[in-house]
Amino acid sequence: MTNGHRAATDPRLSDSAASVFAVLADAGRATRPQLAERAGLSKPTVSTAMAELEAAGLATRFGTANGGTGRSAAIYGLGPAAGAVLAIDLAPTRTQVRGCALDGSLLAEGADSRPNAAGAVRGVLEALPPGAPLRAVVVAVGDVTAKGRGGTGMRPATAKAGPAFDAMAVALPPGAPVHLENNVNCAALAELHEGAARGRHTFGYLQIGLGIGLGIVIGGQVLRGANGAAGEVARLPYPWDEGREPRHEGLEEYIGVRSLLRRAAQAWQDGDGPCPRTPERLFALAEEGHATACAAVGRHAADVGRLAAAVAAVLDPGLIVLGGGTGANPQLLRGVRAELDRLSWPTEVVSSMLGSNGTVVGATRLAVARGVRAVTDGAPA
Repeated sequence: MTNGHRAATDPRLSDSAASVFAVLADAGRATRPQLAERAGLSKPTVSTAMAELEAAGLATRFGTANGGTGRSAAIYGLGPAAGAVLAIDLAPTRTQVRGCALDGSLLAEGADSRPNAAGAVRGVLEALPPGAPLRAVVVAVGDVTAKGRGGTGMRPATAKAGPAFDAMAVALPPGAPVHLENNVNCAALAELHEGAARGRHTFGYLQIGLGIGLGIVIGGQVLRGANGAAGEVARLPYPWDEGREPRHEGLEEYIGVRSLLRRAAQAWQDGDGPCPRTPERLFALAEEGHATACAAVGRHAADVGRLAAAVAAVLDPGLIVLGGGTGANPQLLRGVRAELDRLSWPTEVVSSMLGSNGTVVGATRLAVARGVRAVTDGAPA
C-alpha cells in the first residue's frame, strides 16, 4: 500500500484470541483478570489467548498496576499490528478526516474544502504510524450508496456525491477496504452513542442544512431500507397542491439553506441594514432581536416543524434530534416544537449535541467496528 501502510497478513486467530482482542479493543487498556471477566473466559484461557495476540503483534504490554493484595498485574493494550482505520466525512463544502486506532483513540485528523478532499486524506494517512495496516475506511457521503459495476464494491448511487467521491478516492491506498455510508445515518449513529439520543433506542435524526435528510434509528439500529434509501425525505413529493406538479427533490430545495437566505432577502427592508449572506449571520441577527431576521427564522422553524410532523406521522419516533448546519441552531427549537405540537401527537424535539462533528464521529464508530471485525474474522485489510 502507499503512504507506508501495508496490507495485513495476520494468521487466523483462535476463537478465544478473537474474543479477547475484541474486548481489549473496547477497553483500550486492561489486565488479564479484567479481560477474563469481560470476555467470560477462564484466566488460563486468557493467558493463552494473550500469548497468541502478543506473538502476532496485536497486543502489547504497557506497564503494571498494583492490586489491593500487593500483587502487580500487567496492563495490556493493542499492539502495532492492530493497525488503524480512517473515517471521512465528504460533506458538501468541507471534508473532515480522522485516523484512529482500533480502540477508538485518535491518531490524526485533518480538514479541508471539498475540492481539496484528497489532500486532507493524504495528510492524515501520512500522520498514521508507519507500516500500520489500514483495516477499514468509512466514507460518509450525502447520497444513497449502491453496488459498483459487476456487483462488487460500493459507490454513490447518483451524481450527487459521485464525482467528489471519485476525486477523493485517488488518495486512498490501492486495495483499501472502503465502505460507504450515508452521512445522515452516520450522524444518527453518533447521536445514539455519544449525543442527544443516548439512552434512547428509537428516534429520528432530522438534518437541515444545505440539504435535508433523516436518519432513522429503531431498536438501536439504523434503518437503511430495501434500496438503502430510508430517510431520503428530500424525495417527499413537493409541492403537493392543485395545479402544481411535485418537483424532483423539491422539498430539499424549499427547506435548504439557499431558500432560507433567498426568502430573508425578499423580506429585507431598506432600514434593516445589510442583508445577511450566510445563515450564521441571519441567526446572529435574530438572536439580537432584529425583527425581519426573527420573522425569517420563525418561518423556517415552522417549515421544519411541518417536516417533523411528517416524520412523526410515519414513524412515531418519540424523539426527533435536529441537526445540520441550520437545524442544530437552538433558535429553531421553540418554533419547531410549536408547529409539531399543532400538527401531531406529543414528540420530544432536541438539538444535536455534536454539531458539525456528528457525521465524522459516527463514521469513526463504524470504521472502528469494521476494523475490529477484520482482525477477529480474519478478513484481509
